[in-house]
Amino acid sequence: MATGGRGAVVAMAAGSTLSSASVTLFLLLVLPRVSQAQTFFFSFRQPETCGHNQYFDISALSCVACGSNQRQDARGTSCVCLPGFQMISNNGGPDITCKKCPEHMKGVTEDGWNCISCPGGLTAEGKCHCPTGHILVERNVNGTLLSQATCELCDESENSFTVANALGNRCVRCEPAFINTSKSCACSEPNILTGGLCLSSTGNFPLRMISTARYGELGISFTSEWFAKYLQSAAAACWVYGNLTSCQALGNMCVMNMNYYDSSTFDACGLFQFIFENTAALGTVHSVSFWRQNLPWLFYGDQLGLAPQILSTTPLPTNFSFKGENQQSTKLKFIAASYDVRGNFLKWQTLEGGILQLCPDTETRLNAAYSFGTTYQQSCEIPVPKILTDFPTPTFYDVYLEYTDENQHQYIWAVPVLNLNLQHKKMFVNKDSSSGKWLLTRRIFLVDTLSGRENDLGSQPRLIRVATQISLSIHLVPNTKNGNIYPPLITIAYHDIDIKDPSSQSVKVSFSVTYEMDQGEAHVQTDIALGVLGGLAVLSSLLKTAGWKRRIGSPMIDLQALQFLHKLISQITIDIFFIDWERPKGKVLKAVEGEGGVRSATVPVSIWRTYFVANEWNEIQTVRKINPLFQVLTVLFLLEVVGFKNLALMDSSSSLSRSPPSYIAPYSRILRYAVSSALWLVIGLIQIVFFAVFYERFIEDKIRQFVDLCCMSNISVFLLSHRCFGYYIHGRSVHGHADTNMEEMNMNLKREAENLCSQRGLVPNTDGQTFQIAISSQMRQHYDRIHETLTRKNGPARLLSSSGSTFEQSVKAYHTMNKFLGSFIDHVHKEMDYFIKDKLLLERILGMEFMEPMEKSIFYNDEGYSFSSVLYYGNEATLLIYDLMFFCVVDLACQNFILAAFLTYLQQEIFRFIRNAVGQKNLASKTLVDQRFLI
Repeated sequence: MATGGRGAVVAMAAGSTLSSASVTLFLLLVLPRVSQAQTFFFSFRQPETCGHNQYFDISALSCVACGSNQRQDARGTSCVCLPGFQMISNNGGPDITCKKCPEHMKGVTEDGWNCISCPGGLTAEGKCHCPTGHILVERNVNGTLLSQATCELCDESENSFTVANALGNRCVRCEPAFINTSKSCACSEPNILTGGLCLSSTGNFPLRMISTARYGELGISFTSEWFAKYLQSAAAACWVYGNLTSCQALGNMCVMNMNYYDSSTFDACGLFQFIFENTAALGTVHSVSFWRQNLPWLFYGDQLGLAPQILSTTPLPTNFSFKGENQQSTKLKFIAASYDVRGNFLKWQTLEGGILQLCPDTETRLNAAYSFGTTYQQSCEIPVPKILTDFPTPTFYDVYLEYTDENQHQYIWAVPVLNLNLQHKKMFVNKDSSSGKWLLTRRIFLVDTLSGRENDLGSQPRLIRVATQISLSIHLVPNTKNGNIYPPLITIAYHDIDIKDPSSQSVKVSFSVTYEMDQGEAHVQTDIALGVLGGLAVLSSLLKTAGWKRRIGSPMIDLQALQFLHKLISQITIDIFFIDWERPKGKVLKAVEGEGGVRSATVPVSIWRTYFVANEWNEIQTVRKINPLFQVLTVLFLLEVVGFKNLALMDSSSSLSRSPPSYIAPYSRILRYAVSSALWLVIGLIQIVFFAVFYERFIEDKIRQFVDLCCMSNISVFLLSHRCFGYYIHGRSVHGHADTNMEEMNMNLKREAENLCSQRGLVPNTDGQTFQIAISSQMRQHYDRIHETLTRKNGPARLLSSSGSTFEQSVKAYHTMNKFLGSFIDHVHKEMDYFIKDKLLLERILGMEFMEPMEKSIFYNDEGYSFSSVLYYGNEATLLIYDLMFFCVVDLACQNFILAAFLTYLQQEIFRFIRNAVGQKNLASKTLVDQRFLI
């Protein structure tokens, strides 16, 4: 049992039937128990804190003593033998055994397993030491250990040209630069030794080189340690030997200096330009005149006007589309040739996966930048310590766009770069708005923490340079529907950061992809459309002005307010009078005050019918063909819940939904306006059609009901929207009286239904009850004289008659107006008569009257109930467009549909309240109806 351990426990439990209590007791006795006093913490140790004779145990995470005759190895996680001791056994890690070497063989072989006699002294590690130029030999060619090591001198003569390698264990051939220059393995004067190369002082290569790193944004220049060490050697190797890696390294240094070129100095770009100009005989690469053999392609040349030719002359010979199964046509496949700072080619790599995007994100969102038609924006803030850690040396990229032709052959197109930090003749030419002054380049990098190191490449940089803005512009070819594009353009801006306190510094970076198109033709077409429509608008305005001038009866033309405000003001300032046709039904005895007697008087006509009609008029003033609340909520529901707002995103998708992991493109203001406008108009039109086709026919038509109410109440409505123009609703009862009991009213309605009485129309044997009226100036003047008395109650007391109170004067004026208008309708006043006619078709279309009422007023038959034009009902189009414009303007300002919907509904309710309140007061003042009865 004791030797079986836990396995025996399992076997016993499986092979026997012990009781649960026995098993529990057995497990408690055999299995390890956790002591109540046991703790789960220990001291924290770093490997570098271990002593000289200790190593860091990577399992126990603590320092452990090495064995006898041992010490810590270079990594600190194992042990090695002390100098003068050989290894006897090594089982890996710290498990080694050491033995002291005998006195006559104090040296230890390089591998540490044997003792050997040395020809000279010993190193600090106890190994044999050889003089400079010699190599240590410890074994024969067949591997047999020598009893005594030897130091062999490498042959530097012309026959061999060999020197000891860096490890001192092998003779290797000297560098070709030494042999070619000095015919030996030494670079003696007057030759120049730089960067491991031996250069001749008699060549035509410029020797006075400037190792300056330029930071134009901060106006700082200083000697870069990287340039000081490697600029001269890289330039010399490129120039003398055509070394491809050195040429790339030289080009990298020029790019690190923002492609700054000054013909008077030999800095990185000056040396590159010198080699470029003096190697024309080598020819070009791929027939590109800016790409010299052996050299990287850095510039497009410095000729003015070259950039527009490169960017907008030759389209790419391939097509792209928003949708399709072929990924070649829906994805922009950018690839880059990448190089390290020493000029070594790293690999071809696609830009997908965030190669040029410093901001971290999911791969799906990062790759969305290269979906054709997707406007992409990404920005973030990165701490400087993270930049220093992630980018110890810069990586350089030459970007190309890969495409496939009709024959499925693959090609790449070089993508030009607009470096906003580039200086030409000490001017930032690439920041100019004119592309004719731009100087395009090719190679880019993201972060440079290397050239800003002054004295030691291992020290913290004084300055770093970060690509804070990278923008990829796709220019669409105009007048094509095949998805053709011009060569893309990478616009890049670098920010120079002075490193003072890295832990508290950060930098904001951004990456974007935009799509552009030449709008010249669209602007021309827009100008033409605006010119034509503007001319039509002027003509329409002149016609409306002419019609309006006639309606107000004035030869003067003054400025008119905005259409909506004009409609609102017009509706609350109209002249309206309710003509009561009811006549007294006999006489009654009435007591005479002050006389103590009685006398007969006519039965007074009830005012309640007039109050009732006036109240109904007040109620229909803000009746609309749409429900404003339903309109706002429906549009908001479609935009926010259904997802129609996603159609305004600047991407190629037409889906109404977006998955959370996917990239959400920014909104286009134009598309946002178009989508919201379309939805608003569609919902509004649907409501209007529903109201006209269904609601008014089968449920309620308040406009026609008001006309019927006037007829049942024996009251006509005389309404003047302009001085000499207005509307007339003929409500004279065909039964003579409307103030009757229920039995008589039902009898009257039955007679009317059975056509046993005359028709309701103003003209006998017609049904026409609504008219547009154009009254003569004489009629208007007579109307104003009577109406003036009605409004005198608000004037000074001295203007009132002394024979009665203000109210009595108003009542008298009311009866006078009622009698005058009634007699006018009955053609009593021959000098102010009128005639009835139909409007011409053109008059209906233009909304104006060709005839001017000179001697007689004109009543135009109006079957369309156009008196509703002084109500909200007749101005639904204006109100709908006004609400739409208000909604869109608020949304464009705040980019929030919910806030726009709330403010739109709020302003609707405010204007409706103002319209009702002011309309009630105006109605009460002009009709003698007490405002308290208007609800």
